[in-house]
Amino acid sequence: MSRGRAIFAAAALFASILTCECITGGKESVGHSRPYMASLQFSGKHECGGFLIAEQWVMTAAHCFSQSTEGGKVILGAHSLKESEATKQEFAIAEVYSHPDFSLENYDHDIALLKLDQPAKLGDAVKPVPFQREITPVLQTGDELSTAGWGSTNNLGSRPDKLQEVDIAVMMWRLCHRSDYYGTLLTSNMLCASGKRKDTCDGDSGGPLLSKGVAVGITSNGGRKCGTTRKPGLYTIISHYTQWIDRTMQP
Repeated sequence: MSRGRAIFAAAALFASILTCECITGGKESVGHSRPYMASLQFSGKHECGGFLIAEQWVMTAAHCFSQSTEGGKVILGAHSLKESEATKQEFAIAEVYSHPDFSLENYDHDIALLKLDQPAKLGDAVKPVPFQREITPVLQTGDELSTAGWGSTNNLGSRPDKLQEVDIAVMMWRLCHRSDYYGTLLTSNMLCASGKRKDTCDGDSGGPLLSKGVAVGITSNGGRKCGTTRKPGLYTIISHYTQWIDRTMQP
């Protein structure tokens, strides 16, 4: 399951099935306005997102590779998944480096690095995004964020062909840690972010959570249904893993 939604099914969810416009409550992105976005595909089908952080490296969620790494490919420079686009570049995955402490029980340390089989050709439609390296400054409750992906647009599993985006905001960690939200399943390596009926959904896993054009998080998890008040999206905090990232990517 590409966003790990089923893992937090313990609480009864009161929201009805949503039929939001996109990503869940978002909109279609301007074509190629997010040149760092990656589509991770298996057997020709989009399963997870990711984002380019260096010519030959893509960051994503570890749970996207919890079952198999065989036959996977990475598509860069895409807006439409189906249409032929001159900007598209396709890569095999040379290596998958999932964080050694990743836990399937609560998706803690949900971060992975993919080494592409060759460097990407950088240009207007394909370029890396900077990521936050220092733990400070810390995001504050209410800070505006954005994210994007080709994941489900509603709880019926409808998938878009073209990249979608949504603006959300940081939620108070203590609120998200309450027993009627996520309780002890929420760790200090995660942050909650949401908006009114705005959320990431299945298939958006691994995509970037951005603050002012800098990747600060990785789409990781959430409730069984997307866009519900007490089961907001959960995101891995990238700055907690800077040393591991540097060690993994060093020549």
